[in-house]
Amino acid sequence: MVENKELIKVVEETVSRDDVKYVIGYKRGTYGFQIKPAFAYSAEDAKEFFYSPLCSKNLATYPLLEEKLPLRRGEEAEHKKIGIVVKGCDSRAIIQIIQEKGLEKEDVVLIGIPCKGVIDPKKIAKRFPKQSKFVDVEENNNDEYILEIGGTSHKIPKDELLSDVCKSCEYPNPPLYDILIGEAEEEFQPEHFNRVDELEEKTIEKRWEYWEKHFQNCIRCYACREACPLCYCKTCMADLLEPQWIRRSVNLSENTAWNVMRAFHLAGRCISCGECERSCPVNIPLMELNKFVEKEVKEMFDYTAGLDTEEKPFLGSFRPDDPEDFIS
Repeated sequence: MVENKELIKVVEETVSRDDVKYVIGYKRGTYGFQIKPAFAYSAEDAKEFFYSPLCSKNLATYPLLEEKLPLRRGEEAEHKKIGIVVKGCDSRAIIQIIQEKGLEKEDVVLIGIPCKGVIDPKKIAKRFPKQSKFVDVEENNNDEYILEIGGTSHKIPKDELLSDVCKSCEYPNPPLYDILIGEAEEEFQPEHFNRVDELEEKTIEKRWEYWEKHFQNCIRCYACREACPLCYCKTCMADLLEPQWIRRSVNLSENTAWNVMRAFHLAGRCISCGECERSCPVNIPLMELNKFVEKEVKEMFDYTAGLDTEEKPFLGSFRPDDPEDFIS
């Protein structure tokens, strides 16, 4: 478990550097189990920072939202860095963005946090609804989460609240960081594609029936796109009118086109943070789509996203021995 005192100290030291503009992390929300992003522009701001199993948000989305105003004549662009608190999947997202030239490594200072998995906000809100005050959560050594609500202590088995995507996480430690807080977690090899394997055992008809049920519930709010750290195109294909790839109507056909298109857009890029699935208001199991594509990329090309800044992006690479069985 990360010591918040150590986190605050590291953030204070980082934001006090001459080459750092600000640091992005987490702070307690105002009610329930809500966590808010925190921005430290000074050492005093760092006192709000904290970390707990509730910190599910992938903060890698924020550096790409940095506003870059036009320069006046004679002015030079500011080249200060942005500090970011990153878990394993957050770090992988930054690596992937660096590979794609969305950021340079020199643009960021990564404060790494070893992660034992995060709580699914929907699961804990369903278990303890209508909490008017912020409720913090700690984890003990018996794989339990401890909550103090109204003077009563609750011990909940970790597996009951853990985000599903965390159950198949292979990288609990940030692959890339400048400062690591705490000790690295032990690496493990879980059943990585178990959700996909269960679906693949079904017939094509049953699979379509499964996805039809979910896609017809899609309201095309694009929360999945906004939460995803790898959906950072300035103009999304879903918003184009000329050519119009997806129509504005919300129906099964257009919903299917949107969700399948987005899954393919993340081929060889998805870093399995699960932000899309957690943000979906109608609970579409989006990670099952993403994991299916990830499995195909892994088996066909032996490629895993977000591990090496020097590696070429999957869709930007070519090998003469790439399989061409699909060409007739």
